[in-house]
Amino acid sequence: MYQNNYEELKKLIAEDGVVINISRHRNPDGSMNRKLNMDTWNDAADRFEIIPLWPAGKTPNFDDRDPLQKEPSIIFVPGQNQELKSGTIIVSCGGGFSTRTGCEGFNVAKYFADKGFNTAILTYRLQPYGRKDALDDIQRAIRLIRSRKDELGVTDKVIAMGFSAGGMLSGNAATHFDMGDKDNEDPIERESCRPDGAVLGYGAFCFAGLPGGFFVDPFSDQIRNPFFANKEELLYYSPEINITKQTPPFFIWQTNSDDPRNSFTLGQALTAQGIPFEMHLFPEGVHGLALADGHNDLAMDIPQVNKWAELCCGWLKDKI
Repeated sequence: MYQNNYEELKKLIAEDGVVINISRHRNPDGSMNRKLNMDTWNDAADRFEIIPLWPAGKTPNFDDRDPLQKEPSIIFVPGQNQELKSGTIIVSCGGGFSTRTGCEGFNVAKYFADKGFNTAILTYRLQPYGRKDALDDIQRAIRLIRSRKDELGVTDKVIAMGFSAGGMLSGNAATHFDMGDKDNEDPIERESCRPDGAVLGYGAFCFAGLPGGFFVDPFSDQIRNPFFANKEELLYYSPEINITKQTPPFFIWQTNSDDPRNSFTLGQALTAQGIPFEMHLFPEGVHGLALADGHNDLAMDIPQVNKWAELCCGWLKDKI
């Protein structure tokens, strides 16, 4: 089932079909070329058999406020050469909750599918939708995969993997979840949305626990931050202060250009609650490298940083 998605993904990656060189990110006036970015993602997604997270027209709080956004969905890509049925990695790209970085979604999904892992590329809501909408989307994706595990040929194990903003979203999914509403009329909503692990790739994870880091002074009520509407949101969506004994294990990696204190702070919080984690920090490279294999918007090929993916495969073996 969905093997055609894998075959189409191979073609897309061979064409570098979602890589937009950084020189093309902005319009002549310096503003972000959001239309190019979103059209590139949407055109790529149209090549696949997608699974909507909700029936058409039924997505909560979805409307026509942004014509560049389609209703949230996943593209399921089966792992190749699997010997046994396994779980699924939900891959969430970055883009500052404003755009989508294609290589962090499609390219990463193919890498892990080639390694035998089922993957699901998530199209979650961006601004002008709020952080709650994006969290609703990834939670719904986790539930949906579990509710359709027999059809998809997977187990109920789910890993939330994300990069930059998608890493923030994956951290939120790992710290805000429920076990499902067993009496709900919708069978998808009866499933738990707790992931079995979270993979966070670079960026700003810790807003409350890292004073002065990434736009924010947590001691001030003035929030000058593009990611949060107010201080309450900042506290809710900062994973480092929402970890409990029920939080799943983490795999954390980043380049030091993103300030490694983000990873240190999150690791310290996980340690305090006894939650297992693996962490890798690389001195080379910058934000947005994805697989660091040259097929990214920065055209950067850094073999040492590329090792994060192989290391992650080892970490995943007993999680999924």
